[in-house]
Amino acid sequence: MSGTISMNELNNLSAEDFVRVLGGIFEHSPWVAQGVVKQRPFAGVADLHQAMIQCIEQAGQDAQLRLILAHPELAGKAAVRGELTAESSSEQAGAGLDNCSAEEFATLTALNQAYREKFGFPFILAVRGYDRAGIIEQFQRRLGLAPEAEMAESLAQIYKIGRLRLDGLIPG
Repeated sequence: MSGTISMNELNNLSAEDFVRVLGGIFEHSPWVAQGVVKQRPFAGVADLHQAMIQCIEQAGQDAQLRLILAHPELAGKAAVRGELTAESSSEQAGAGLDNCSAEEFATLTALNQAYREKFGFPFILAVRGYDRAGIIEQFQRRLGLAPEAEMAESLAQIYKIGRLRLDGLIPG
């Protein structure tokens, strides 16, 4: 995703182009855009976002888990190797995760490992508005949640990330 597109333009794209434009809204999961393409026209970003959430909710737990697993760890190995999507890289940099001290990086690495061991998927947080200390605090808080509650929290964060990405793509 680069640049912006109007809702009118989006509504009038071919199905293939619609999926190409929106395929990255939910990390490595173009199936979400494919699932809503036939529901056009959308009145606005809120309607589109709600349709995308409904698509994910109706896809079932296996698809939801695959969506969660498609996300990178925060300040994890993929970030260090430069393997993040452009959207994830920008979001993590905006929270200062590309400038971690050695101590912060060690803390995040340990938290990522503990989180993945407990839940079996990466920690997901819509990082906009958080600094590194706030992210670490959220990590620690959410490690105390039950697996079902944390899966629901992860999906809520994914929905928030999706909305932020849509808002950046489709000017209101």
